[in-house]
Amino acid sequence: MKIGLFTPLRSPAATPEFLREFAQGAEAMGVNSFWLGEHVVTFDQYDSKYPGSSDGVFRFPEGSGLMDMVSSIGFLAACTKTLRLGTGICILPQNNPVYVAKEYGTLDFLSGGRLDFGVGVGWSWEEFEALGAPWANRGKRCDEYLQVITSCWTDEVSSFNGDMYQLAPCRVYPKPVQKPMVPITVGGHSDAALRRTARYGSGWYGINLSPSESKSLIDRLAQFMAEENRDVSELEIHIGAIDDTIDPALVEAYKEAGVTQLLIPFLRQGLKHLDSNLTRIEPFVEAANSLS
Repeated sequence: MKIGLFTPLRSPAATPEFLREFAQGAEAMGVNSFWLGEHVVTFDQYDSKYPGSSDGVFRFPEGSGLMDMVSSIGFLAACTKTLRLGTGICILPQNNPVYVAKEYGTLDFLSGGRLDFGVGVGWSWEEFEALGAPWANRGKRCDEYLQVITSCWTDEVSSFNGDMYQLAPCRVYPKPVQKPMVPITVGGHSDAALRRTARYGSGWYGINLSPSESKSLIDRLAQFMAEENRDVSELEIHIGAIDDTIDPALVEAYKEAGVTQLLIPFLRQGLKHLDSNLTRIEPFVEAANSLS
């Protein structure tokens, strides 16, 4: 059982000094990974329903926003030596897949193979509209983009010919350090997300789930894995808690449910919260280590 951190890095609170000291402190403590979030823009009002809260409302502190994942992962990679760095998640259909392959392939190369690539289809049509990305058929677009990225990361000459994207034969470097490629983790609780995991994933990412809810979805995922002649034991199962009231006593229950990495949130950012964040995380690491 591993402990990672769900880290939606917010400006201006997540200063370079805070990130450096927090990442190095967490790494020294035995934290396995940081998983960052992606929202390029936010809105004062949403018609879209946020799946990560019980009431469907997306809340974000006024006067702040999520920092860019590519830049932030590069910074964290330079500050640390063993910490794995994950996208939790990259909203893939609103991105260009070749740029994604280039950027994250470079990050894996520069970090010495410490990247985990988490993807999802997104929940906010408002964000897609702001970026000029089509909202319709985003699930199919995500599937094709994953195939484009796989070709860019693994083929000497990359190409793709699909309904949503075409890539003429070309060369994309650097290739990831990890072989055959950066692990792909698929986020989401829907059957479509679970099927996508079974087809393309090295891991699955769920958020704000209890141990029993996690087990139910993992059992469902196992059925889709079997349809692809795969076994759920092949996957890394990452469960990210977004409620900071989670108790270290639940670590064993998550492991018994089939979770391989529990992601703990830290919601208070800035140097004044550095010590309290590390103090809060330590019991989770100790609980996980006691199960080894």
